[in-house]
Amino acid sequence: MEKFTDKQIYDYLGQLDGWEYVDGAIETTFEFKDFKEAFSVMTRIAFECEAQGHHPDWSNVYKTVNIRLSTHEANGVTEKDFVLARSIEDIIESD
Repeated sequence: MEKFTDKQIYDYLGQLDGWEYVDGAIETTFEFKDFKEAFSVMTRIAFECEAQGHHPDWSNVYKTVNIRLSTHEANGVTEKDFVLARSIEDIIESD
């Protein structure tokens, strides 16, 4: 998988809502009604990550989930990150 240029990253970010390019990765934060809802969505995302063989750097504090995506093998952002970001958006929207 080839590392994207900054231009490619910003072009792709235009297709996502609320994601930013920060220090070599794309990231976002979601806030939910409560911890149970946040953890439930994280579980659904975890299954999708496993299916794609691509895993985020993420954290959860109470009802907030922070997600950061980059492709470690490419040492930067690749198509793989945007595919997963779109899948995460689909999961969030279906909730």
